[in-house]
Amino acid sequence: MAPEARGEAAPVYRDALTPVEERVRDLLGRMTLREKAAQMAQIERTVATPRALTELGAGSVLNAGGSMPCEQASPADWAAMVDGFQRLAISSRLGVPILYGTDAVHGHNNVYGATVFPHNVGLGACRDGELARRIGEATALEVRATGIHWTFAPCVAVCRDPRWGRCYESYSEDPEIVRSLTTIVSGLQGQPSADHPHGYPFLASPRENVLACAKHFAGDGGTDKGVTEGNAICSYEDLEAIHMRPYPDCMAQGVATVMTSYSKWNGEPLHSSRYLLTDVLKGKLGFKIGRALTGSVSLEGLIIAIALHNQ
Repeated sequence: MAPEARGEAAPVYRDALTPVEERVRDLLGRMTLREKAAQMAQIERTVATPRALTELGAGSVLNAGGSMPCEQASPADWAAMVDGFQRLAISSRLGVPILYGTDAVHGHNNVYGATVFPHNVGLGACRDGELARRIGEATALEVRATGIHWTFAPCVAVCRDPRWGRCYESYSEDPEIVRSLTTIVSGLQGQPSADHPHGYPFLASPRENVLACAKHFAGDGGTDKGVTEGNAICSYEDLEAIHMRPYPDCMAQGVATVMTSYSKWNGEPLHSSRYLLTDVLKGKLGFKIGRALTGSVSLEGLIIAIALHNQ
């Protein structure tokens, strides 16, 4: 039961009139180490049990490929599921809402009856940045109608070998064409103002927009012989000039998240590359993942801050 329901003063983090930075710091100060770890976890919807969300306080839920509430699930079915998860989350000790994410990669493609748009390879053939932005807008509205906050899109891979099994996720083999279609980020999240600080995540409206995710950082489209989850063998200069080229464009639009690639670069798994993720992505490219909306907290602070912002 929330403190205010017991007649007690509401904690600072529950006060919507208090600046988000103060709310996040107050909440983090109340969290146990286990609760902080749980906020860092994203679990599949089939294991989003009452214990996982209420007792453990998992911070995020997603649906994997082909996972849905029921056969031919309608928007109402999806919204009811997400709302149910949210009720469990806010009944936890601290009442932190979840972020729910989905692969709405060519429209809200997991939902029966949703508008389905061409895959990225088809949009790349159009070479129309304004069309990509409008597709983002339409997708965002349908995603939010199902209660979902976050889409794992766009894929900004630069496919250099058509043998790659996920080449349809790439707009083009030409990084300049891929860059021109990153406009979908502004469609999904809304258009930031000209003075929005570079690298800081942006969300125009929690009702009409969704968090975007630029993926997969970096080199997923450049693996040797096109092997999925393979190894991109190239110099840093080539990695930067080809495969990283679209990411600054996404950051200039305030892209909220960046997904690390499942592949390797010169034998090193991207997920464990401190050089690429910390020194390059956060350092050289200036992605402020740990400072969105909050000033200077941490990744769990980002998750909590966006959740509070949407509450």
